[in-house]
Amino acid sequence: MIDAKEAERLFREYRKTGDKEIRNRLVENYIYVAEILAKKFAGRGVEYDDLLQVASEALILGVEKFDPDIGVQFSTYITPTVTGIIKNYFRDYSRAVRPPRRVYTLSAKIRHETNEHFKEYGVKPTVKQLSKKLGVSEEEIIEALEYRAPVSLDSRIVSEDGEGRLYDVIPDTSDRFEAFEDNEALRSEISKLDATEQKVVLLRFVQGKSQSEVGRILGVSQMFVSRAERKIVDKLRESLL
Repeated sequence: MIDAKEAERLFREYRKTGDKEIRNRLVENYIYVAEILAKKFAGRGVEYDDLLQVASEALILGVEKFDPDIGVQFSTYITPTVTGIIKNYFRDYSRAVRPPRRVYTLSAKIRHETNEHFKEYGVKPTVKQLSKKLGVSEEEIIEALEYRAPVSLDSRIVSEDGEGRLYDVIPDTSDRFEAFEDNEALRSEISKLDATEQKVVLLRFVQGKSQSEVGRILGVSQMFVSRAERKIVDKLRESLL
């Protein structure tokens, strides 16, 4: 892996020459950023390979545009850039994945009829009853019932911790520390965190508790824990990577 000083030299050389070999070497050096971020968003309706491709393309563009004179390391510069592009991809994907109009319309009719049936009889109607009532086949009823509209990760939600995004409360099933080696440098950086952050690290990454469990122990919401967790990992990533 190229060290920070050599990376800066290569970026300056690339800006002067536009040499594709230098660009490719830099991309190879920082491809881990694309891999980490793609894995972070995987399992939420889009395949990892697709996300990696999106992240890799964003990384290449980042390498091409990066100016070492802005005074930050490339990994610090590129992480929010790639994250933003992945989120945009999710928004575009959610708009594209839509059912045929007939399914969407039938789904709305089923919801209405189900509510009316429940009000009158106290139970939900069967597929057969819905089919007869709406005058369509049972197969069409089942197809419409299986439809679920995609939800954007940027959807606004309200919790006891205030307003936020759906993204803030979706648990991250990946190992948030997998990018870091278990060494003295990591322990040293953790010791620099404040008391609450150190408790989050202990409960989440050492004891393996869920965000909800950590929230109950610390007397805060899951959203607070999720935000704290992301902030901690970003701090450590910037310090160590």
